[in-house]
Amino acid sequence: METTSSALTTRRRPVRPLFASLACALALCVAQAAGAQGQTGQSGAGADVPSASATVEQCVTAVDQAERSATFSGEMTTISGTARMAMRIDVQERMPGEDTFHTLSAPGLGVWRGSAAGVKTYRYLKQITNLSSPAFYRALVRFHWLNDRGHVVRRAERHTPRCAQPAPPPVATSTTPTTTSPSPTH
Repeated sequence: METTSSALTTRRRPVRPLFASLACALALCVAQAAGAQGQTGQSGAGADVPSASATVEQCVTAVDQAERSATFSGEMTTISGTARMAMRIDVQERMPGEDTFHTLSAPGLGVWRGSAAGVKTYRYLKQITNLSSPAFYRALVRFHWLNDRGHVVRRAERHTPRCAQPAPPPVATSTTPTTTSPSPTH
């Protein structure tokens, strides 16, 4: 058995330097990738990667326009150097035949909403109702990380998935035959 153990030990020795070389190369690649992320042109302290997401929380379709709605949300987490965070949700619409989305204008839309100081995760919801159909809706969510002086240290923006509002089903027309009384004959 000692011969087998000795043979295994002999085989492992050449592998260790190779493994160490691969580990060093991998560490160098990771360090270069982290450095490249820090050079994306965004301002901010260190190589913090902002965590920000934009989602559709709810997409309600209905025959009655007043009952159609979409709820969009944004969520962001603090990075180093952040005292407060701010978010803005703009709702966009694309009607049939249009190539691009356009931003809707309504009270409460397109307004920056800020977190309280010291908040670690900031989440903001925006619901829009009375949606037209057929149409697609999405939100453009903008994120700002602010320092203690209120200056923006990092920016990001994300689009939510679409909320599809299909055309309402055609209204059934009444096909009840009309009855006429026969003419009296004399």
